[in-house]
Amino acid sequence: MTDIPADLTQFRVEMQDNGLAHIVFDCADRTMNVFSNKAIHELGALADWLRDSDVKGAVLRSGKDNGFCAGADLTELGVAYEMIVAARREDRFDIAYAHFFPLSHAIRRLETAGKPIAAAIAGVALGGGCELSLGAHYRVLADTPRAMMGLPEFAVGLLPGAGGTQRMTRLVGLEAGLEVLLQGRTYSGQAALDAGLVHEVVELGQEVAAAEAWLLSGKARAVQPWDEADVQPLPHSAIAGPIEQHRARELAATLGHVPAPIAILDCVELGLMQPIDGAIRSEMSVFSWLIQRIEPRNMIRTMFLGKQAYDKAARKEAVPETVVATAAKAAALVEDAFSKAPDLRKAGFGPGGDPVEPVLQRVGRDMWLTGQSDLMAALGDLRDFAKSTANAMADGELLQLDHLVAKEGTIPAYLGGISGIAAL
Repeated sequence: MTDIPADLTQFRVEMQDNGLAHIVFDCADRTMNVFSNKAIHELGALADWLRDSDVKGAVLRSGKDNGFCAGADLTELGVAYEMIVAARREDRFDIAYAHFFPLSHAIRRLETAGKPIAAAIAGVALGGGCELSLGAHYRVLADTPRAMMGLPEFAVGLLPGAGGTQRMTRLVGLEAGLEVLLQGRTYSGQAALDAGLVHEVVELGQEVAAAEAWLLSGKARAVQPWDEADVQPLPHSAIAGPIEQHRARELAATLGHVPAPIAILDCVELGLMQPIDGAIRSEMSVFSWLIQRIEPRNMIRTMFLGKQAYDKAARKEAVPETVVATAAKAAALVEDAFSKAPDLRKAGFGPGGDPVEPVLQRVGRDMWLTGQSDLMAALGDLRDFAKSTANAMADGELLQLDHLVAKEGTIPAYLGGISGIAAL
């Protein structure tokens, strides 16, 4: 039998007496599984091992009690962003594609390794964790609210880049899939079963046994629905209308300043017209343009890292008064800027009112606001205040502040809070 890959630290393989293997996601020194670069490359090695092994099949499960996998390591993603934008502009796409495609490629190798795989999901499977589970041929979900599946990347300005835009829409349908991709819908329990996202829902603690039972039932097949011989890509006419309707809604909601929803729709539109191997490469091509933009970086800071820091302090009733007071000062400066230049509403500032024509902005273009000299001038006092604040405030407090001003609607999340305004 082919040797199990050596030096595994994020996964392990547990051989069973019944001829099955358990591939256990269990990141060392972490309380929750996430996809780091190390985990991604280990998964690829395990996919190659599985193809050459003599096991009957594999159960894909977590070694953590609190979840299957929470998605990407966003700290590493931030480092990757800095690496990409530091390169020459003409090299950035190639660098991004080469850096991020290995997870999508590993999941594809896993599902085409010729061995049936059943995922046993007893906790959160979000982002990359959901994408990994979709690479299994059979999914068993524990009947507990904490076992949920979803693709929330849009909330931090990104898109699922490991096949999520393709497999989700193929499994649950275009409209239901777009609810997951654009609105953050999650599936658990009976709803996941009814939608066709999972094959079985069982009592908590029985998910591994149920996964093994399918693998040993004689009915297990190592073929995905999208790889069946009679499956044909959809004609553009079948999806063009709904895609355009969603695109118009997303542009109206974001004014065109958040490129992720439009990028997601591009992925779905391009992908459903192709076989899966072309589709996942189209998805990664769109992702490789999106990741170069500043908006995802800003939204990760304001809506994920900053939110974590702020919520942790808020739970202890320990949000520093300097953070609250500085947020109030920023709000006053934004109100003053808006009174001078009501057109700032086109950039997402200010109160609601008559509808504003969306700024048509697609992936690959620069941030719209920075090209509007009159609006940038109106933000002069806020920018000066942001620069002095960013230089004077401790990093932890600044992170909380960036979330608070986004949460309160003072500064749109895509602009990155006080830190982002200081960098304009």
